[in-house]
Amino acid sequence: MPRPTPTASGPGGAPGRTPPEPVAHAYRRDAAEVADLLDVDPAAGLSTAEAGRRAADWGANELAEPARRPQWLRLLDQFRSWLIGILLGAAVLAGIIGDLRDAVVITVVLLVNAFIGFLQERRAERSLEALRRMLVPTARVRRDGEVRTVAARELVPGDVVLLEAGDRVPADGRLVVAESVEVAEAALTGESQPVAKTTAPAGAGGEAPVPVAERTGTLFMNTALTRGRAEMVVTATGMRTEVGAIAEALRTGGEPPSPLRVQMDSLGRRLALVSGVAVAAYALVALARGEDLADLALRAVALAVAAIPEGLPAVLALTLALGVHRMARRGAIVKRLASVEALGSATVVCSDKTGTLTLNEMTARALWAAGRLYEVTGEGYGTDGAVRPAGPGDRGDAPPEPPRDAVLPFALCNDAALSPGDGGAVGDPTEAALLVLAAKAGLDPAAPRARAPRTGEIPFDPAEKYMATFHPDADGGVRVHVKGAVDVLLDRCTHVLTEDGPVPLTDERRAEITAVARRMGGEGLRVLGAATATTAAPTETAGPAAPAGVAGSAAPATGAPATGAPTEGGPGTAAGTAGDGRDRQHALPATGLTLTAVAGIADPPRPQAHDAVALARAAGVTVKMITGDHADTASAIARELGIDGDIVTGAELDRMSERDLADRIEGIGVFARVAPEHKVTIVRALSAGGHIVAMTGDGVNDAAALRAAHIGVAMGVTGTDVAKEAADVVLTDDDFSTIVRAVREGRSLYDNIVTFVRFQLSTNIGAILTLLAAVLTGLPTPMTAIQLLWVNIIMDGPPAMALGIDPPRGDVMSRPPRPPSERILDSRRLTVIVRAGLVMTAGTLAVFALGRRYTDEATAATMAFTTFVLFQLCNALAARSEDGPVLGRFQLRNRTLWICLGAVLVLQVVAVQVPFAQGVFDTVALDAAQWAVCLAVASTVLLAEQAWRSGRARSAHRRARG
Repeated sequence: MPRPTPTASGPGGAPGRTPPEPVAHAYRRDAAEVADLLDVDPAAGLSTAEAGRRAADWGANELAEPARRPQWLRLLDQFRSWLIGILLGAAVLAGIIGDLRDAVVITVVLLVNAFIGFLQERRAERSLEALRRMLVPTARVRRDGEVRTVAARELVPGDVVLLEAGDRVPADGRLVVAESVEVAEAALTGESQPVAKTTAPAGAGGEAPVPVAERTGTLFMNTALTRGRAEMVVTATGMRTEVGAIAEALRTGGEPPSPLRVQMDSLGRRLALVSGVAVAAYALVALARGEDLADLALRAVALAVAAIPEGLPAVLALTLALGVHRMARRGAIVKRLASVEALGSATVVCSDKTGTLTLNEMTARALWAAGRLYEVTGEGYGTDGAVRPAGPGDRGDAPPEPPRDAVLPFALCNDAALSPGDGGAVGDPTEAALLVLAAKAGLDPAAPRARAPRTGEIPFDPAEKYMATFHPDADGGVRVHVKGAVDVLLDRCTHVLTEDGPVPLTDERRAEITAVARRMGGEGLRVLGAATATTAAPTETAGPAAPAGVAGSAAPATGAPATGAPTEGGPGTAAGTAGDGRDRQHALPATGLTLTAVAGIADPPRPQAHDAVALARAAGVTVKMITGDHADTASAIARELGIDGDIVTGAELDRMSERDLADRIEGIGVFARVAPEHKVTIVRALSAGGHIVAMTGDGVNDAAALRAAHIGVAMGVTGTDVAKEAADVVLTDDDFSTIVRAVREGRSLYDNIVTFVRFQLSTNIGAILTLLAAVLTGLPTPMTAIQLLWVNIIMDGPPAMALGIDPPRGDVMSRPPRPPSERILDSRRLTVIVRAGLVMTAGTLAVFALGRRYTDEATAATMAFTTFVLFQLCNALAARSEDGPVLGRFQLRNRTLWICLGAVLVLQVVAVQVPFAQGVFDTVALDAAQWAVCLAVASTVLLAEQAWRSGRARSAHRRARG
């Protein structure tokens, strides 16, 4: 059969039109038919030459990169703000009137700012590229009749891929061999439990499309096998996969502007208004006084320069860049600079449960055996921990550990394997938890597995809700070990294991066991029972095997992963190796089993998650859990973490109107059994209520919600490429506490932004008022345009940058989030800025006027210039706090600030005292007495602020007492 001819396309399906999949509706075709249509023998695979030809036709097996803006356009994006526009206008005006020196200085400042932002965003992208390389780098394929390992991007339609438990699926494919296969498809479908897979077609003979979640004969790119062994024929690669289709749909879509972007744009517009009013007022007065137009234009440029903080964009970019760097060291890669501050203004964090709030490592928490209830300590897949009696009374009696025979079925009826070296596990998470439980109970799982190797098995059947394995018994018979739903096992049990050995299972003991299982389930645990029995050696032989490579073998593959996670109290569903999934050699006795143990298993919270939730609550940030798990499980984890509120399921969300959800959403703490579209609905409802929403996610199905949220947070370890691309922040440790640390960092950054904005604007307000007051009082302009730029550069540069890295304040996580509508410059802060500006104006003009009276004009101007610079040194200290004493021990915490202030003082001495600098800045040398006068006057800004705060504190104290 000739192979399908694709339409032209590049690697991964872009550029060009994305071709259709080589075999249409492969999921509804028989496996042999799919292999035939793709012209491949599953037992031999493609030839190397044929794989090369198909690679040329279909392109690389990788998702297309999103359309990226050219680098030059991204550099120009750094100039898209009101502040930058005003400064560009001032530079152009300076050049037009011949003041090239000012024009060049302003332009250089703007270019430095643009390159800081551009280079930092490039650095974040490179970090993200490193994360992408974590995803499915290689795949095992059969080519030329041999099993080889190739780069996943080299897969082509028709390749035969071999997969085992723990492998990530590198492309879409039709199963041709499925031995007890279960696949975690949460990243694609949102299904929280592993899905059973078989070689049978889905929707055979029908015409209606079969939902992705129901295509049980197909594996999908970026899902993962949790158990079993599989072989598949690749049917779609790159952008033709299901993941690729979703990625294509997500390549467009808007993102809400960050709170900081809104704030800075608002500030830019207000500063433009202030600058325009100041220039217009000055021009009117100057024209009324008959000043020359050319001189008037030059002074207008100086005033425009005075009105705009030239260093603010650069300081803002550098402050955010340093925040990004600190976040990266703490486990979070920020893709956009403003996202750091946006996290700090978050009012709600919507977090996934599995893997973010929890470890994503199933752990046995409770064990009932031999008539006693035990608690199991330790977390994850490490064997550190113990099985000890539960309850204070039992501990006092120091009863023995549970009999090892009680947990033996959990160890033998199990296909997981532990990795002691790295504390991990291979296989189904629930089976790994049972293996760890056996080890903590004192049983070495390897020893009984070696003594009694498995001779047969009955894979889990959802209708039967149990799984069984068969092993040789010392007496020559066969020992069967069973695990499954407790109620199902009790129906087959006639005895129960006690400290004295097996005893008859009376109604009283049956009721006790049922109550224990019910209590564990009520605590959100997944409940499994274990049982055992001895049967006669099998006499029935296995039936004929199905054709190799096309259907699963009728006889079970000993040693192949075969069992799965519990679903609704039983083991996870798994496909059998024969048509009905049952063992052909062995049969489970309908009665006569001995119940040995009942285990309660949970995915435990991360150790630091509880404290992180408490810290978020103290900071006024609401944490909402969103999960695909059952409500009982979610409720138990929420209680353990301290997440309050109602529990609402996805089905209940579907029945709610927008008004109903808006009325209730504030009181909802847990959303359980949700679908991908529910996450978007939740984000929109919270946003409509005025919240700044941070949403976590790891799967393809989370990408839409990540884009809809103000801050999308993707998981770097378990997250898919699509989720990382949609997110603003990528966590390298998948840890919820990292999000809370990011909130703290964001708040600290916002505090620092407010501090240096107050500092810089008080400098600019002081300059504006000084120039306006001088012209209104008939005085000459005390500072030139280049002197004003000098003030802005040396003061609004290094000192403001040092203020931008102030350590977090002590109350940063004990105050509520700032309202989204709050302005950086509210009325209170504007009052402080204007007050400081008035003090600077009065002091500078006083020194200028007195200098003109007692010295010459040049000395007076130099003293005024120096006084204004020294005012900024003192103002930097006053701006570090908004309340409390101006001076205190906290002033010593920012060593960088003191270094910067010292450097500024030295530079000002150079500008005034060094001859070559005097020619640049139009200054003359000052003597010690004149320097002392300048310093004494400049200190009044500190004294005035301290006096104001002391008076306000006394007034507040009197009001509190009276």
